[in-house]
Amino acid sequence: MEAKVENFMKSTGILTSNVFSPLGCSTAENFKAVLDGKSGVSMRDDGYYTAKINSEFLIDLADKEQILAYTRFEQIAILSIKNALQTSDLSMEDSDTLFILSTTKGNIDLLGKDGISENVDTDLFATAQKIANYFHALNRPIVVSTACISGLMALIAGQRMIRSGLYKHAVICGADLVSEFVSSGFKSFLALSEGPCKPFDAHRNGINLGEAAATVILSNDEKLIQKSESVMLREGAGSNDANHISGPSRTGEELSLAINKALKKSNVRTEEVGFISAHGTATLYNDEMEAKAFHLSNLSHASVNSLKGNFGHTLGAAGLLETIISTEALKRDLILPTKGFQVSGVSVPLKVSIEPEHQKIQHFIKTASGFGGCNAAMLFSKQN
Repeated sequence: MEAKVENFMKSTGILTSNVFSPLGCSTAENFKAVLDGKSGVSMRDDGYYTAKINSEFLIDLADKEQILAYTRFEQIAILSIKNALQTSDLSMEDSDTLFILSTTKGNIDLLGKDGISENVDTDLFATAQKIANYFHALNRPIVVSTACISGLMALIAGQRMIRSGLYKHAVICGADLVSEFVSSGFKSFLALSEGPCKPFDAHRNGINLGEAAATVILSNDEKLIQKSESVMLREGAGSNDANHISGPSRTGEELSLAINKALKKSNVRTEEVGFISAHGTATLYNDEMEAKAFHLSNLSHASVNSLKGNFGHTLGAAGLLETIISTEALKRDLILPTKGFQVSGVSVPLKVSIEPEHQKIQHFIKTASGFGGCNAAMLFSKQN
């Protein structure tokens, strides 16, 4: 029991990370692209704007890494994890290291395709185990698949598993693809924008789908945390509004509840939050709900940004990808802009960032929401 209490009291930090997206193959490349105002979103053959990784580039890279036998989904996850591990002193072969896969759909793009290989399993755990086997992981993986809050919930789960004393480190990868299955679903909701998305803007009319893999490596090893100048995970919380199978709460109270829990458990006052990395999908209802939640949590003073205009909505990767980019901003005392935003289109005051802004920042909060009424929030801080 004493060992478990000691682990719970230890802080958890992000040792290193990777983002593999249409904007680059590393965290540094992707962060620079955001600062330069770039977007991976472009017009596709179906008439919609999406952010897709170049297939020829991926095939060349997969061939070089000798992973052509893996599916496209598995390839981007393996490449992201491999890059992150190469910049750390850790291995998934270590009994102290846990692997968590965050995804909403995994290999679902293979369903219904002619000539699908018999050895391709679309079960999420089977996919996670296949990726784990590539890295000779000693421990069985965990899959977190809770709609679009998956990435953030995977971070919360990883932190809790480390605090339990079962593990000292966690490799967490979030990944999803733009597939016909996913696209047709959002089309049926009339939720896809025919132009670049506009988070929180008065003229927003839907999302741009995106694909990416994003990996973070967590640890409670104090020496490794100090060495890597880690951004620290504080507290996270989830909630569910049970409003509708796809439509979010109309009041924002439930997301506000998750935000308030995260802040209270972290012992951080609302006025100390430097910025909010919002879910910001650019749908009418999500952005309105988030704005109301921030207002209810007394965070109207904090700058808000959404990265959906840069990466599109990457589903199970979104919470991790956006956390990674935001931690890089936190290290630099920088508030990132919201690509596509011009004029506020929500019913409460919201301080949406338009240009990069330097400001002394100690903490930021990341939020996410998803189908089924799920919400999540987590606070991140610089080392003291």
